[in-house]
Amino acid sequence: MGFKATLSTRVSAIQRGIMPKMKTNSSAKKRFKVTGSGKILHKQAGKRHNLGKKSQRQIRSLRKSAVLAEGNTASVLKYKMPYNH
Repeated sequence: MGFKATLSTRVSAIQRGIMPKMKTNSSAKKRFKVTGSGKILHKQAGKRHNLGKKSQRQIRSLRKSAVLAEGNTASVLKYKMPYNH
């Protein structure tokens, strides 16, 4: 019964020209942060295991977030986080 009501509501909304909202990718919202200027911050790789081999300087520098490359920024914003740009 609930399925028919939902389906008919969705069809009528599309017929009226109102498209359903896009979903933000849940993994993307946990992994990325969008700055005020539109850049995307992400955590750096390499700090999970084998830390004994790495220098303290390298471990300290891996704590900081890094800015995502510009080539990947557009695709992340468009497909993974549609309401953040």
